[in-house]
Amino acid sequence: MKHQLTGNAGLYHVARELSRRGWHVMPTVRNARGADLYAAKGEDGIAIPVQSKALSKKAPVPLGADLTKLRTHWWIITTFANAAAPICYVMTLEEVKEGAHRGESAAGVTYWLQPRAYALPAYLEAWDRLIQPIATNSS
Repeated sequence: MKHQLTGNAGLYHVARELSRRGWHVMPTVRNARGADLYAAKGEDGIAIPVQSKALSKKAPVPLGADLTKLRTHWWIITTFANAAAPICYVMTLEEVKEGAHRGESAAGVTYWLQPRAYALPAYLEAWDRLIQPIATNSS
């Protein structure tokens, strides 16, 4: 239950921060596949899906067993989500995948995003990155 509350605190903090910056925000159904929220800027014609990951402290972010299943282009990792002043890191999916750490155990392979991969000055409260065009790897 505490993990769910941390997730909610982080999600709604992200929604608040986006709203303060002129985005219209709509959370999706929790535990649904895909993005955790959608943000739109009507005057700019921009609509983006956002994956929110919230942590109670600066810790590794679990990414699951298969990085190819990660789809949402924008990721916002909120640390200290339950505190009065949460800290957010704004990343692209490619940056998340590039920073992923592979772990192996008797249970199988899992991927994690370590703090040294996301808690970087380039991502720290970098909300303005969200208006940048999304680059694709098509040729």
